[in-house]
Amino acid sequence: MNCDAFFYAMRIWFNPDRLASFGMSPSDVLAAVRAQNSQAAGGALGDLPLSEGIEIHAPLETRGRLSSPEEFGEIILRADPDGSVVRLEDVARIELGAQDYASRSELDDQPNAGLAVQLAPGANALDTAAAVKKRMGELEEAFPGDIEWMVPYDSTPFISSSIERVLLTLAQAIGLVVLIMLLFLQNWRTVVIPTIVIPIALVGTCLGLWLVGFSINLLSLFGMVLAIGTLVDDAIVVTENVKRLIDEEGMAPYEATVEAMGQVSAAIIGTTLALIAVFVPLAFFPGSSGGIYRQFAVTLSIAVGISTFLALTLTPALCATLLKPRDDEQDKKQRWSDRIFGPFNRGMKRTTDRYHGAVSYVLAHPLWFLLGFAALLALVAVLYLRMPTAFLPQEDQGSVMTVVQAPPGSTINATTAAMDQVKDFYADSAAVEHTLAVYGFSFFGQGQAHGMAFVRLLPWADREQRAPELVNEASGAFSQIREARVFALNPPSIPALGVAGGFTFKLEDRGNNGYEALLEARDQLLGAASESEMLEGVRPEGADQAPKLKVDIDRIKARALGLSIAEVNASLSTTFGSAYVNDFNMDGEVLRVLLQADSPYRITPEDVLQLEIPNEMGNNVPFGAFSTAEWTRGPIQLQRYNGYPAITLSGNAASGYTSGEAMDEMARLAQDLPRGFDFEWSGASYEEQQASGQVGLLLGLSMLVVLMVLAALYESWVMPIAVLLVVPLGALGAILFAMLRGMPADVYFNVGLVAIIGLSAKNAILIVEFAIEEEGRGKSIHEAIMSAVRMRFRPVLMTSLTFIFGMLPLIMSSGAGAASRAAVGTGVIGGMLAATIFGLFYISLFYLCVRRWLSRRRPPSRQHEDDDNSDGEKGSIQGAGDA
Repeated sequence: MNCDAFFYAMRIWFNPDRLASFGMSPSDVLAAVRAQNSQAAGGALGDLPLSEGIEIHAPLETRGRLSSPEEFGEIILRADPDGSVVRLEDVARIELGAQDYASRSELDDQPNAGLAVQLAPGANALDTAAAVKKRMGELEEAFPGDIEWMVPYDSTPFISSSIERVLLTLAQAIGLVVLIMLLFLQNWRTVVIPTIVIPIALVGTCLGLWLVGFSINLLSLFGMVLAIGTLVDDAIVVTENVKRLIDEEGMAPYEATVEAMGQVSAAIIGTTLALIAVFVPLAFFPGSSGGIYRQFAVTLSIAVGISTFLALTLTPALCATLLKPRDDEQDKKQRWSDRIFGPFNRGMKRTTDRYHGAVSYVLAHPLWFLLGFAALLALVAVLYLRMPTAFLPQEDQGSVMTVVQAPPGSTINATTAAMDQVKDFYADSAAVEHTLAVYGFSFFGQGQAHGMAFVRLLPWADREQRAPELVNEASGAFSQIREARVFALNPPSIPALGVAGGFTFKLEDRGNNGYEALLEARDQLLGAASESEMLEGVRPEGADQAPKLKVDIDRIKARALGLSIAEVNASLSTTFGSAYVNDFNMDGEVLRVLLQADSPYRITPEDVLQLEIPNEMGNNVPFGAFSTAEWTRGPIQLQRYNGYPAITLSGNAASGYTSGEAMDEMARLAQDLPRGFDFEWSGASYEEQQASGQVGLLLGLSMLVVLMVLAALYESWVMPIAVLLVVPLGALGAILFAMLRGMPADVYFNVGLVAIIGLSAKNAILIVEFAIEEEGRGKSIHEAIMSAVRMRFRPVLMTSLTFIFGMLPLIMSSGAGAASRAAVGTGVIGGMLAATIFGLFYISLFYLCVRRWLSRRRPPSRQHEDDDNSDGEKGSIQGAGDA
């Protein structure tokens, strides 16, 4: 926003005709004002060195700068010998006006002085906004009684409200996780132990983020919500295994804890390493998408690492301290819980038995189910390739913008007429709180033909209409405005990437075809885009070709007529532009003095040709005597992008299509352009293009790192295959859920997809690790698998459900930032559901296939190094089988 409009200036509006009648030029006025509005040091009386007898010292005071229109009107332009005087007020109108009339603004139809505050690199938006508002509150005390201030357009309420909603989502997720744990564990002691881990892990995550130089922001909070379901997983595995040994083996809590930790420690460490390894490649991706990935990667890695540390240290201590052996007296006290959870337990037992039988059937018919897995892989590939892409979801940020572009060469009157209709529309909208209309400025150009409206909406809880819906409604209404092109815009998802949502397309002339050919290519592309059902609101950014009055000065004629070329140019620029004279003082401020012809004398081409300038002989010579004027058309501004002449096109995806599909459509239309023209993407569109090309590399690197970690864990390159083959099943669920909810494959979906790799592998590791242990004790492959799935079915189901229910608040949330939360939650919930449902059967099958066909060497047991505790191990296995 141009702040020059908010400074006073002494405006001298001269009358060219009156000036010529006195035989003077604008340069004469300029020289007279500069000479008489000056400040000079007068010296002093009696200054050193002194003569003898001098008794007084006094400074000389002269008249300094002028300060009022009346004083400027008294400036003498000419004094003749006969005593007549020509003063400035005889040839000009002097007033205290604005330094710049190029722009002005109105807030709810009331004139205002606006200031735009832009965030410095690295600054915190919330802190900056609070500091500005605090300072304005201090300055308000000195305002006149009829002056007040307000913030009609502010991006920080969206950030604050989004953080509040995420914190609410975090609390809801914790509550749901605790309820699921209570349903499965059915004992307040066993529920308290994992619950204690949650706040400690969250506090530790915040401390870890601070130590690595990260802040608590929306993305890190998203990561914490995403981590809620995994924070208690390891603690649940430990607690559930200790409780099982106490109930089924009759062990004391301390012995049960030691035994349980020997059984699950390797699995917990393996799952944690796999999860952290999944997110490691995310932290090294460049660009804006890399910044988003990095926030999630660091947050989740710290959270998972801390939760694992607590599961291996605090959780065993709590289990040995809080858990009690079960006896007859306790059974009587817990009859009430049996009545509450009895139906669930009976249903769980039937489900476990049926699951055990189903796994046995799958293992008996491996080829048929492998064919089914191959079909699922093909389905994943087909659906993913058909899935629309995007960069980030369109958010309701609590504000919208509207750009007004009158026809090139239009005056402010056309812009005002269009802006009045814009203001009327928003005044009738129930969702709008304030409308700030700016004239002479927009994100796409400056001048009388440009205008912009910044619209602040009511708080999210006080309105039903979302910002994107208002933008669509406004676009339809504004298409009927005839005075100008008007289009409503949603702010960009990332403020630094462009000025509005949608795509930014740079059409480039790489064949040196010329500006006219570039315009023709632009018009061709705009025509094709208008006929596409995937695109809407495709428009050129910046000023179009505008009418220009070309003044051709014949310098030879001008010199022959006794004119100075410098005087000719100065008179023209001062009359139709403006000239900075010097400064004046007012109220302790140093302000400018500006000289320009009055408005009625700079309207038509005839005013140029009739402008008279005195020559060396004192005769007035009209401009038309040595110059001609003709109308032409030309660009107001010329763009270059990456060194090529370019034109910027912006637009949006039509309803039902994503930004990725819109970009693909624009790329397809650009193929029909003449030879020598090409295009590039800019802003958020460039980042989206880069992010879409990173997905394959992202997933591939994550899988590779997990493979290496598991190979080190199992001391085999073959055994990790049984774990990683489950990952496509989770991807299938993520893709299906996203497509069912009409969501594209954006950056948040990619984060969820990477998380699914680790979460799917986590469930697989829990089963595979137990199967390895059972084989190490001498059981056959089939017996080891059946024993592992029976022991691990309940904890795997419980940890999966805690994660899924912990994510439910994300996809069910509303208000600020709801689109981003839904984008994060949808994919991971779908992926975890599919990975759990399919994985519970296919993990066993994959382990069987790997052991039979790829690795015949019996894996060693990790639990004990010697045979001293072999009896205890057999008892544990027997107890699990009897259960």
